[in-house]
Amino acid sequence: MTGTDATGPDATGPGPGPGPGAEFEGVGAVVTGAGHGIGAALARALAAAGARVVVNDLDADAARAVAAETGGHAVPGDAASEDGVAALIDAARAHLGAVDLYCANAGVATTGGPDATPDAWETAWQVNVLGHVRASRLLLPDWLERGTGRFLATVSAAGLLTMLGSAPYAVTKHGALAYAEWLSATYRHRGVRVHALCPQGVRTRMLDGTGTHGRVLLEPTAIEPAEAAAAALRGMAAGEFLILPHPETADHYAARATTPDRWLRGMNRLQQQIETLQEN
Repeated sequence: MTGTDATGPDATGPGPGPGPGAEFEGVGAVVTGAGHGIGAALARALAAAGARVVVNDLDADAARAVAAETGGHAVPGDAASEDGVAALIDAARAHLGAVDLYCANAGVATTGGPDATPDAWETAWQVNVLGHVRASRLLLPDWLERGTGRFLATVSAAGLLTMLGSAPYAVTKHGALAYAEWLSATYRHRGVRVHALCPQGVRTRMLDGTGTHGRVLLEPTAIEPAEAAAAALRGMAAGEFLILPHPETADHYAARATTPDRWLRGMNRLQQQIETLQEN
């Protein structure tokens, strides 16, 4: 998954880029959903690379624990609502001086299909998509004025492919990817670097809640959160838009784009296998 971070005024693609240590030294970073899982791993990795980190999570105790561990600053609260995002960014700016990197990592995975409740669909939309929109709305004026800024969206491979058993998650992660693409296409030439982190299975509490679908589709190749975070830092330093901790995702994505009927038939076969397991 490749993309932004031009190496010169006329560059159109990623160059080799500096190592993560040089790239993030002194950077003021915000990580949402950082009390657990990938977010906590991102906070740890960024702090180890020299960034000054603001740790956000709805779980206030978890946010404070990760902040204490990383030498960061805890700002517990909602990273999706209008008021919550505004409060987070105001607090981050007060502590950091400026937000150089915003990791929109907070996400929710609601299961079901058309039968999922309206509240489940609304929560997925608010957190997985509008949380990113609201943050960028507040961050962009400063970034455009300074000619620099970086936005990392934790999207998931579900945004490139799909996630059987969880329509709200799959649909809103597609939306998160589409928004990240739009940001990059629109503001890349003005110094705003956008990245979409798209892992498959990661050993987190979210994976634990995916049931049979997760066990079949994700657990066999699941990685640790620290591996996803390390991939994110490498990808950002290299200027990649799409960051793939599971490289095989690129092949799946290419198959989906070039042979969609074949790909859908394969996914449906997996769905049938899962239904058989559930029946037994």
